[in-house]
Amino acid sequence: MEIIGKVFQLGNVVEGTSARGPWKKQELIIETVEQFPRKVCLSCWGDRVAEASNFAIGQMIKAQISIESREFNGKWYTDVRPFRFDNAETATQVQPQAKPQPQMQPQHTSQPMPQFSQTQPEDFAATDNGDDLPF
Repeated sequence: MEIIGKVFQLGNVVEGTSARGPWKKQELIIETVEQFPRKVCLSCWGDRVAEASNFAIGQMIKAQISIESREFNGKWYTDVRPFRFDNAETATQVQPQAKPQPQMQPQHTSQPMPQFSQTQPEDFAATDNGDDLPF
C-alpha cells in the first residue's frame, strides 16, 4: 500500500534490548492530502529510524507501507510500518488529480427522424378483446 502526506510530527527515538538484541523505534505522524485530511502514525523500526529522522515537519513524503494487527490480552493493536520512503517532489506529482468530466456534445445526424403513425381511438375499438389494460 502507499500513502502520501505531509510530516506532521516526529516522535522521539526509543531504544531497548530484547531477547533478539537491541532495537530502535520512532513514530512519524503524517497528515494525508485529501479533502478530509487524516493523521496516520507510521512506526519506523531499525534502519527506517535513520530515514525518518531526516524529514522535516511540513515536508511532503510518499511511503510504501504494510499494515498488520495483532492480539494481546483480548485487545487488538495495529501497526502501520513503512518499508520505503520517496521524496516530496515525486509524491506530489504522483498524487491523482480530479479528472474533468467530458462534456456530452449533441450528435447531429444527417438522417431524418422517423415518423410514427398516430392511431386514432376508433382503431382501438376495432381490436378490443375485452381487456382494458393498455399493454
